[in-house]
Amino acid sequence: MAPVVPTVKLNNGLAMPIFGLGTWKSKPGEVTQTVKDAIDVGYRLIDGAFAYQNEPEVGAAIAAKIKDGTVKREDLFITSKLWGTYHRADLVIPALKKTLSDLGLDYLDLYLIHWPIALKEGTPDLYPSDDKGVPINSDSDFVDTWKSMEEAVKQGLVRSIGVSNFNSEQINRILAACTIKPVTNQVECHPYFNQKKLQEFCKSKDIVITGYSPLGSPDRPWATADDEKLLDNPKLIELGKKYGKSPAQVVLRWLVQRGIITIPKTVRKARLIENLNIFDFTLTEEDNAVLFGLNRPKDGRLCPETHCITNKFYPFHIEF
Repeated sequence: MAPVVPTVKLNNGLAMPIFGLGTWKSKPGEVTQTVKDAIDVGYRLIDGAFAYQNEPEVGAAIAAKIKDGTVKREDLFITSKLWGTYHRADLVIPALKKTLSDLGLDYLDLYLIHWPIALKEGTPDLYPSDDKGVPINSDSDFVDTWKSMEEAVKQGLVRSIGVSNFNSEQINRILAACTIKPVTNQVECHPYFNQKKLQEFCKSKDIVITGYSPLGSPDRPWATADDEKLLDNPKLIELGKKYGKSPAQVVLRWLVQRGIITIPKTVRKARLIENLNIFDFTLTEEDNAVLFGLNRPKDGRLCPETHCITNKFYPFHIEF
């Protein structure tokens, strides 16, 4: 029997599963089956994005599982994200409607600004660049983008809105201008980059953290054969043996115990089941200390988006 995934209460009173499936890097042609399998084994949170370029395939899986009676729409929590080429205020609602059309849905449960970085509008390229490969930025300000995100809530197109890859100063700018608060900030989070300070800051603002790449994203496109793999860490292996669990399960349990919504990606059904099987053990304070001790604040970030480092809203120039 599939484990019952606990939920997190968001600052708008709605509930979000604390554990779900990430779909970044899940290829068209395989992601439909992956999402079907995930729903079959108990996943209810599906995290996607326009930039992942697989939303029609994700939508096909959702439609199939609703049609065959496995779930109802209201059983699912579907997240997507607004890409940087659509930050201009008048482009937000059309971009959201395109995502809804691709997913075959009438509404999203959560819509996020994917990055604070705005890129040149009106191009099919995710990263518009000049003839030298330098990204072309937009003058759009994410505070103006946020006002259109709020309008999407008012129109009933999305139930909750949030941000992703925002630093504390950028969140404060949103909070100073908003009428609807972000419910979450989705950021890279794993033992080598634990985001403790950002989590504490967000908690003080009643914003939850969603953690992406929780297992160190070993299949990230820019990884090299020589890169150390998080799950090969001897301390994680040792903790896994202590509980009869895999290193991945130890990491995922640690994040969930911290109250972080966690969205590992996999395309293998056996791994989907393994990743979900983390609600039958509890890490001790000593175990948690070991995991926090693995933090590498200077070089632990695996998804730095450095090709956009010249953008005025690049978020990683400050500590958190």
